[in-house]
Amino acid sequence: MRIGSHPLSTPLALAPMAGVSDRPFRELCRRFGAGLAVSEMVSANSLLWGSTKTRRRADHSGEPSPRSVQIVGQDPSLMAAAARYNVELGADIIDINMGCPAKKVCNVMAGSALLKDEPLVARILTAVVKAVTVPVTLKIRTGWDKEHRNGPTIARIAEECGIQALAVHGRTRACGYSGAAEYDTVRTIKSTVSIPVIANGDICSPEQARDVLLYTAADGIMIGRAAQGRPWLFQQVQHFLTTGKHLPNPAPTVVRDIILEHLGNLYAFYGTATGLLVARKHLSWYVRGTPGAGGYRALVNRTNTIEQQVALTRDYFDRLLDVEERIV
Repeated sequence: MRIGSHPLSTPLALAPMAGVSDRPFRELCRRFGAGLAVSEMVSANSLLWGSTKTRRRADHSGEPSPRSVQIVGQDPSLMAAAARYNVELGADIIDINMGCPAKKVCNVMAGSALLKDEPLVARILTAVVKAVTVPVTLKIRTGWDKEHRNGPTIARIAEECGIQALAVHGRTRACGYSGAAEYDTVRTIKSTVSIPVIANGDICSPEQARDVLLYTAADGIMIGRAAQGRPWLFQQVQHFLTTGKHLPNPAPTVVRDIILEHLGNLYAFYGTATGLLVARKHLSWYVRGTPGAGGYRALVNRTNTIEQQVALTRDYFDRLLDVEERIV
């Protein structure tokens, strides 16, 4: 699979997720087999570009190519300026957010709210494509609500405007994240356009990835929430797609080492105070379903030093290893 001139090492992408797909997590997922890892969304409002949050979201230091940055907004000229700004900072691909269902985004007629206004969609896409020399991609939902699944129309508009790949989440804006994703619309979109289509939504296992690819004929898979606490899922999916065989989950010692490395990268990226807070949600995801997870979370969420957070995490996984060895 290629996006413009950029070949992807695998047809698997990490979805852009606010507060999650920061540089440390993107790098981790890329290492485990994501061929593309899209940044958290960056506002087209230039007044926010100097903020600490936006500077972090636009930080791609040391990331492997292709570096994809998602921008969000509703004004064509501001979106074009945001695209140029992020290319200057090192973006290899600009991704446009027309899929976010969050009220604070849709209330300003950005994200998936734009799907209601097809002429505005065309103006935004045209302005951004003309503003930069790098490939421009688009993330959408299947439509505004179940009665208005205009994803295929938006896809045709996107292709006509020069968009070079399209990611489609299999829910409408009105669905939010409730209910099951549907892939009939994704399948229709794939048959409608000739640009690469990436299927997204409820893909949590290697089997689901295979089934969605077969059903939709999509060119790639985008994984979001299922990768939280499981960055190795990309490796497992790619291995299954290639060989038809399953890779086992990593052993507790391997998971421990992955987490400790991830913690170190979070502290370095955010600084101690913010790094501690950001780490808590990742630690909670990493221990989901493991024995004693509730007690560990209660302790680690009260820590206020990196030394305590690291020590508690190391001790917890050492205990998991002891339990596993006793069972064996």
